Amino acid sequence: MLGQKFGRLTFLLSVCFQASVFAQELELRLASPPEGLSTVEFYSPAVGRMMKFDIVLPPDYAESVERYPVLYLLHGYLQNYTVWGRSLSAAYYARKLNDLILVLPDGGNSWYINYAFSEQGQTNNWEDHIIEDVVGYVDEHYRTEARRQGRALSGLSMGGFGALALGLRHPDQFISIGSTSGALSFARAQAARLTVGAMENPRTVEEENSARFAQADASIADLIAIPGLSTQQERNPKGRAFSTPEQARAYDPFSIIYKVPKSKMPHIYLDSGTEDGLISEAKELAQILMVNDVPFDYMQSRGRHNADYWRRSIGHMMSIQHEVMQRALGNRP
Repeated sequence: MLGQKFGRLTFLLSVCFQASVFAQELELRLASPPEGLSTVEFYSPAVGRMMKFDIVLPPDYAESVERYPVLYLLHGYLQNYTVWGRSLSAAYYARKLNDLILVLPDGGNSWYINYAFSEQGQTNNWEDHIIEDVVGYVDEHYRTEARRQGRALSGLSMGGFGALALGLRHPDQFISIGSTSGALSFARAQAARLTVGAMENPRTVEEENSARFAQADASIADLIAIPGLSTQQERNPKGRAFSTPEQARAYDPFSIIYKVPKSKMPHIYLDSGTEDGLISEAKELAQILMVNDVPFDYMQSRGRHNADYWRRSIGHMMSIQHEVMQRALGNRP
């Protein structure tokens, strides 16, 4: 009963907070591709459409024969595959590390889950899109360390939730998972909503922000250039994410964490800005990890739920996960 009450409270707080921060996640300005970044277009069976991702290769990739670890970075709600590399400095830090491949997938506004059911002829298996299609394509077409020790997964906001949920659901695939400003209680809130009999409602855009979202579409739709997935309306999957509380809990990091044996637990990284309303979720998960003696890295510093904070947090998160992979691969003393 206490858990259900807490879940409902978390949902209400989450909705109120997210309504104010989702607009901040939009990058309205176009950014030129940084050095070393290219865009890949490929067919994803999991979502039944052509998709894209940005990739950043090490400076000496073309001249070397080495295999490299890969960090996959998931974007936030209302964002897209271009934001990490072109606007949030991730490409810069990846090139500075010299021996890392950075992959920046697109997940629309899907929360990176396999939908309970889809409508209007869509296929919305967004978890499989990341875990099977993107990772499989990268391992097939690039010189990667195609094993758990050579893969890490992270994200911001919605992507922070996605990275922890997918990483804990597939602990055999990733040696490190991370979240910056993660909306970690999304699935728990949906489970609480379904438990009391509330139907999942399509997310609506606040009227005061509608003009701003339209401006964003006009600015970035041509940049995204994914047929049927370029505007915000198109990027909202048609269907229902969860039909039952059990389906939602299966993606809830606060629940899944107890099901992963410690011997298989990925390294976990968490951070958030001290002025970010979602910091409470990072602190809660950190407390669970401490009580259960699960090793992890945690950081909090001044900042809000916005691009200024993520440009500062990404270098720290990336360097830690890079080091975890290098040690797992035996490349450190």
